[in-house]
Amino acid sequence: MDAGVRISLRLDLSAYDLFDGDDEGNGGARSAGAAVVQVHSLADPTLVADAADLWSEAADAAFGPRARVDAALGVRRAARVWPPLDRLTEQDVPDVLSLSEEEVIDLLGVAAGRLSAAGVAVHWPRDLAQDLTATAVVRPAPGSATDGTGFFESEDLLQFRWQLAIGGDPLTEAEMDTLAEAHRPVVRLRDRWVLVDPALVRRARKRDLGLLDPVDALSVALTGTAEADGETVEVVPVGALAALRDRLTAGVRPAEPPPGLHATLRDYQLRGLAWLDLMTSLGLGGCLADDMGLGKTVTVIALHLKRARTEPTLVVCPASLLGNWQREITRFAPGLPVRRFHGPDRTLDDLTGGFVLTTYGTMRSAAATLAEQSWGMVVADEAQHVKNPFSATAKALRTIPSPARVALTGTPVENNLSELWALLDWTTPGLLGPLKSFRARHARAVENGEDEEAVERLAGLIRPFLLRRKKSDPGIVPELPPKTETDHPVPLTREQAALYEAVVRESMLAIESAEGMGRRGLVLKLLTSLKQICDHPALFLKEEHPPGQAERLTARSGKLALLDELLDTLLAEDGSALVFTQYVGMARLITSHLTARAIPVDLLHGGTPVPEREQMVDRFQSGATPVLVLSLKAAGTGLNLTRAGHVVHFDRWWNPAVEEQATDRAYRIGQTQPVQVHRLITEGTVEDRIAEMLQSKRALADAVLGSGEAALTELTVRELSDLVSLRRPS
Repeated sequence: MDAGVRISLRLDLSAYDLFDGDDEGNGGARSAGAAVVQVHSLADPTLVADAADLWSEAADAAFGPRARVDAALGVRRAARVWPPLDRLTEQDVPDVLSLSEEEVIDLLGVAAGRLSAAGVAVHWPRDLAQDLTATAVVRPAPGSATDGTGFFESEDLLQFRWQLAIGGDPLTEAEMDTLAEAHRPVVRLRDRWVLVDPALVRRARKRDLGLLDPVDALSVALTGTAEADGETVEVVPVGALAALRDRLTAGVRPAEPPPGLHATLRDYQLRGLAWLDLMTSLGLGGCLADDMGLGKTVTVIALHLKRARTEPTLVVCPASLLGNWQREITRFAPGLPVRRFHGPDRTLDDLTGGFVLTTYGTMRSAAATLAEQSWGMVVADEAQHVKNPFSATAKALRTIPSPARVALTGTPVENNLSELWALLDWTTPGLLGPLKSFRARHARAVENGEDEEAVERLAGLIRPFLLRRKKSDPGIVPELPPKTETDHPVPLTREQAALYEAVVRESMLAIESAEGMGRRGLVLKLLTSLKQICDHPALFLKEEHPPGQAERLTARSGKLALLDELLDTLLAEDGSALVFTQYVGMARLITSHLTARAIPVDLLHGGTPVPEREQMVDRFQSGATPVLVLSLKAAGTGLNLTRAGHVVHFDRWWNPAVEEQATDRAYRIGQTQPVQVHRLITEGTVEDRIAEMLQSKRALADAVLGSGEAALTELTVRELSDLVSLRRPS
């Protein structure tokens, strides 16, 4: 029984020419190394000798007479575990086994584990490095710009290649060349032996994986993965690309308000401003996807001032929002030029910076003209209007060049992720790749909810380019006032304007020759007619069932178009709204219109039976019916509708107390969310003038308008004409 000694194997690489050696052995195959047999005394663990010394009698006395026999038996048992050792049994002295490349690889891998389990340890060279790794890296080409801005605005392609490293320390090009030329499982690098995986040698030989344009490179840097050699591999950005990635993902501190801004921005708005400033300064675009009411418009006005470009900013928005943009710019940046590019007399001549406002329809038809102008920034408001990338509107928008593109929307994704692709591919073209590959790589897996890694990968890619804040976010709720009131100026349609001017002309002729009660009656009739025209021509014309589809009905009224915009946004945010009007006919028209659009809605008016009123309130408060249309007087008191985060006054009751009483159906004890009050006001009309009076001279308005329209019947013909005459917006 072999109880005196055990054997081990010491891998010896130093005696062989490992780069281009021509040693012949092992049947003519080139030797890649040797396994040296060592003998260990079981009685004295410190006693170790090479088998060659034992057979030469140099160590014979120390180990005892049976040591050679026991060592030879140990080699035979080890050969049962690892067959190449059989060749040692054919030698006179089982001392050194010449190894092929495959045997070295095997011995450094699974064979070592099997031998160790059998009691035969395998000793590697002390300086053998086993931490050689290959990483796919993306880096700017030598000589390209080093900061983020220059990098992204550059047209230089970026290098996508394998980078090998030992212990995390990158190899030089010469060292990778040495590795690429290696034909052995180990090479000598940096005065040490390095264990080489054949796959790493292949990557050293074919280290260039291609070239990437800056957008593709940024996409790879943000997701951390790319397709290489037919598989998905982890990628590390290097140099300016890494710096850019870090800037995009590090978050931003609130910006300082720019000079010329006449507004106090809240903290989250200052953060939004800083984010937009960062993105646009890098030559990238961004989508500001804040909830309705969080101040996207004023944030963009501040961004324009902060960028301080001489070129104008182009804002593309629905026609119903033109007036709101113009008034917000005049209010928050007084003196800044603002022009509407809309209507038959539109022109871009003599632009002097500032803002140019246009509609999606005008932009589509005049894209070639707009594309010839130099813009400092292009803004797409309510950008869900271009969520279909194949629509004529979306295609036209893409033809207008600009160094900075900003999309504004409260609903970045309504139906599927292709809509998100459309927005971000406009703000930062190419970021998400072609739509087909985006759907294959990201959208299907995310929409099916099957792949959490796909969700995280997509989130990592889009997060720097889309800023989404909700009113319910913990950091925003404390900043919001409990009630925000906003006047929304909307344009009259051509039909409304024609009816309005005709009624003013005919009525003023009659009023000029009337006296006493008859005159008062004519004035009241005029005011009522004008307010109904401002609401909708069908209300004034007493069309109980207006012809045409929902789109046609909307196209006849600026207010109805804006109501659709507001409701689409707040319903996408899972909000609820009360819509007040003083005319039951208008309430019915709105309800019919929303029903045709498949929006759940109830109508509450003076003739609604009490039990039915209670059921409507319950449905609204439970969220089953997100929109409740109410006639102003019937719903002014006695109702508790705290689910509503939005109150829309479709038209105005010119007694402020009555209007506030209606608003208080939502803004009352028990309300746990901020309430937004929206007042729809047609531009250039009697509504506009009354709104100015209510805003600028509230005390006077309370006195004069305390009894509503009745107070206006005492105005002189000139005063009345000035009040009701239509003024065209500039």
